[in-house]
Amino acid sequence: MNRVAFTMKLYKNAAAEYKQRHDAIWPELKTLLRENGISDYSIFLDETSGVLYGTLKIKDPGRMTEMAHHPVMKRWWEFMKDVMETNPDHSPVSQSLKEVFHLD
Repeated sequence: MNRVAFTMKLYKNAAAEYKQRHDAIWPELKTLLRENGISDYSIFLDETSGVLYGTLKIKDPGRMTEMAHHPVMKRWWEFMKDVMETNPDHSPVSQSLKEVFHLD
């Protein structure tokens, strides 16, 4: 199992809306994530900066690239574009994080 970590950035005053949308995450998105081998997925917020820190486990990290083309993922990105920084295709602007320590 591979562990992945990344950052994203919310727009100012969008934290409550972001959380509300994730509290009601679409069942078809949850299914898509699970079907692509994603588990133990968490997103944390630094309330001071608006930076989101995501962590997840995935069997095959290459599946993340494949999911980017799925219609459900594209709809989710469209839904979320007004609360966070996004790329021209509406995917979240994200930065991969390099692991420097892990205690198992």
